Amino acid sequence: MTMAAGEPLLDHVDVWIFDLDNTLYHARHSLFDQVDVRIGRFIEGLLGVDADAARRVQKEYFRAHGTTLRGLMDRHGIDPIAFLDFVHDIDYGAIPPSATLAAALDGLPGRKLIFTNGTVEHAQRVTERLGVGHHFDGVFDIVDSGYVPKPRPEPYRAMCERHGVAPRRAAMFEDIARNLAPAHAMGMSTVWIRTDSAWGREGSDGAHVHHATDDLAVWLDALVARRRAVAVRSR
Repeated sequence: MTMAAGEPLLDHVDVWIFDLDNTLYHARHSLFDQVDVRIGRFIEGLLGVDADAARRVQKEYFRAHGTTLRGLMDRHGIDPIAFLDFVHDIDYGAIPPSATLAAALDGLPGRKLIFTNGTVEHAQRVTERLGVGHHFDGVFDIVDSGYVPKPRPEPYRAMCERHGVAPRRAAMFEDIARNLAPAHAMGMSTVWIRTDSAWGREGSDGAHVHHATDDLAVWLDALVARRRAVAVRSR
């Protein structure tokens, strides 16, 4: 989906905040599917259950606690670092470089941040594969949030405080629509990245979703092009 002709230019925005998995890269690359499998295997080993039982635990904890990690911490007292190291032991070669995303990020004035329920190390590996790591001014990860996941409001406030973000001058991009609700409540502009995930779609018809696209790189490229065209016409 490209940007509609009448869509706002977001010219008030000077901080661009991006989720990581299935947002900066397209969900079709299935990187997070690898993480998902590793989460199941961790639960199998921890609880001594089979794959089907582990899957049920995984999804129950995800829905109830925001992340499976938070559920495992609350209910089983696991070491979060051991979990994160295990689930991110994956093949990052599944992600191809994105020249379109790199050019679009280069054309956006202001700071770019990553706000993820993953880790800094995971974000660095992903952005290195995409060829966009140098465009980001910082990463606020699940460790920074004290393992309190999105969409709890606390990490949004902590991220803004850590990086000096004025919410009304920020835009947030996410593949899970409900994770945009706290950003909207703080005054941010929001963009939902559509995927095939039913969980990601929940709440996507709410007022907290300002814009939506199937492809972040294409949407940003269109935004940059329109902003440049407006600037040329105003000379």
